[in-house]
Amino acid sequence: MPPSSPALLTDRYELTMLAAALADGTADRQCTFEVFARRLPDGRRYGVMAGIPRFLQRLEHFRFEDEELAAVSAFLDPPTVSWLADYRFGGEIDGYREGELYFPGSPVLTVRGSFAECVLLETLALSILNHDSAIASAAARMVTAAGSRPIIEMGSRRTHEEAAVAAARAAYLAGLAATSNLEAGRRYGVPTAGTSAHAFTLLHAAGDPQAAAAGELAAFRAQVASLGAETTLLVDTYDITTGVENAVAAAGTELGGVRIDSGDLGVLARQVRAQLDDLGATSTRIVVSGDLDEYAIAALRAEPVDTYGVGTALVTGSGAPTAGMVYKLVEVDGVPVTKRASHKESRGGTKYAYRAAKPSGTIVEEIISAIEHPEPQAIPETGGLTVTALQHPLVRGGNLVADQPDLTAARDHLRAALVSLPWEGLGLSHGDPAIPTRFLSGGGR
Repeated sequence: MPPSSPALLTDRYELTMLAAALADGTADRQCTFEVFARRLPDGRRYGVMAGIPRFLQRLEHFRFEDEELAAVSAFLDPPTVSWLADYRFGGEIDGYREGELYFPGSPVLTVRGSFAECVLLETLALSILNHDSAIASAAARMVTAAGSRPIIEMGSRRTHEEAAVAAARAAYLAGLAATSNLEAGRRYGVPTAGTSAHAFTLLHAAGDPQAAAAGELAAFRAQVASLGAETTLLVDTYDITTGVENAVAAAGTELGGVRIDSGDLGVLARQVRAQLDDLGATSTRIVVSGDLDEYAIAALRAEPVDTYGVGTALVTGSGAPTAGMVYKLVEVDGVPVTKRASHKESRGGTKYAYRAAKPSGTIVEEIISAIEHPEPQAIPETGGLTVTALQHPLVRGGNLVADQPDLTAARDHLRAALVSLPWEGLGLSHGDPAIPTRFLSGGGR
């Protein structure tokens, strides 16, 4: 399990900046920090906001207790250590709701308070939001590619044990049907799924390599006896044609499913479907897995595949490139401040986000304004469009705002948000963001 306090899940420079600010008297200056992505990963048309509840849960426990204080005492001066002993975030946080779409420049999280209390949250916010949003964004593309066919997340063995739990949650948020990870089921209520691996089949042929088919049949019968005929049998440990024969022999024509985990999945799916139908197992589902990404899933849509299993391409950087979010200071004592370094520019000042849509619900643009608009419909050049605010209160006076949407509500929100994108925005081809972002009256100095 993770440590009870996340205070040291951070970068050292957060604390050295704090020490310097305390020493020179700038620690109490009132600041606004924003989390945003300067750009989307190459080829992506939208991003999915995920991880907000996990960040807020960690924030509640962000305390420097005796063990944490002992660790930082090795490099911090006594006054700073004393200040940390009493640290509690007392500011305000607004943000996009979980399951919302975001685009370049979207202020997905706004943190307000003293410099000292806000700067300490940078690494915590970014590590959670970047990871979860990357997974959710990749998973949403897979769901689009799969159409109405369900996808099971199976990536636990390809990533860190805690990242696996967070990835399963983010994938479920994006529309995957289930996960193989039991802790995600316990912690977040994500449905779990799983039957057996090749090891179980190999176990039953141990000591007699020539008896592979008989051992496979014995393994299938044991699994059916334990899990029932509705189970899914892995049929490609040896010869796949014999594997399908053994599967139906073990479970009968009411067999729930067969899984193919290697080879040319499209060709094999057609072959297996025909064989199952010839054997009378016309309702038996075909599950395919094996390093599938959204492109491989899309390529299999014309094949007789019922369910996909995804893992490596979802939970690793190859399939879920970083969301690229940054945590930047944009305002000090009410005055906008702007970073101007080449290729890492930021717009100064607190910003407010809105989204304009046609009466049909199709999104037209994202609007980022330096002015808060109590009546969003009055924003210039939005006549005839429905305009909604995207940021919501998350923390007030250091306390979490009650009645935040749960995982099911976030999942439903994302499903509706994806439907509202222009049709070309859901394509897997590379291109510009699905909708443009318009910036109104920005500031900076």
